[in-house]
Amino acid sequence: MKLYGYFRSSTAYRCRIALNLKGLAPEYVAVHLRRGDQRASDYQNVNPQGLVPSLEIGGHVITQSLAIIEWLDETYPEPALLPIDALARADVRAFALAIACDIHPLNNLRVLNYLKAELHLEQTAIDVWYRHWVEQGLASCERLLRRGGWRGPYCFGESPTLADVCLAPQLYNARRFDSDLSACPTLLAIEKVCKAHPAFAAAAPDRQPDMEP
Repeated sequence: MKLYGYFRSSTAYRCRIALNLKGLAPEYVAVHLRRGDQRASDYQNVNPQGLVPSLEIGGHVITQSLAIIEWLDETYPEPALLPIDALARADVRAFALAIACDIHPLNNLRVLNYLKAELHLEQTAIDVWYRHWVEQGLASCERLLRRGGWRGPYCFGESPTLADVCLAPQLYNARRFDSDLSACPTLLAIEKVCKAHPAFAAAAPDRQPDMEP
């Protein structure tokens, strides 16, 4: 098993958490996004989208972080990252997708680079763009948990799920751009619990072999 990733990619970060929770330690291949490794022909053969992460298993490559994580959960069912109950499972997926589909794509590195290189926006304007979407999105996630009567300590109960696997990396990214997280006390309480979990701690960007300042 081989994981292609980048230390600061929130999508690769999700997969590292899930792999750690499952007790798996694949070979790690760093794809340096800021140097453009993702556009090299060798990596394009692995992932035609030129994105990370990619998980290679016996010559088969799975792309897209949520597809990778759900494959892991189906193949290595303990500990489960999705509840057994269908409604509870839908709630966890909805929260995870709110991050993976509604927040992250608008703040992906390639989007931020396009705003600067093609639309010629100043860095200050790009940072405002980032903070607007991430703050709005995380505030919505906060309301989702409150509406459901959050009891903790994790997003949906006593153990981490796909929701927590997506939340922790998004909060890490939010802080990189000095986002205002004051509207998200529940999310911050969950993050504190996640950071104390060995699987989350070991997956942190500053613990990765390709980490740079």
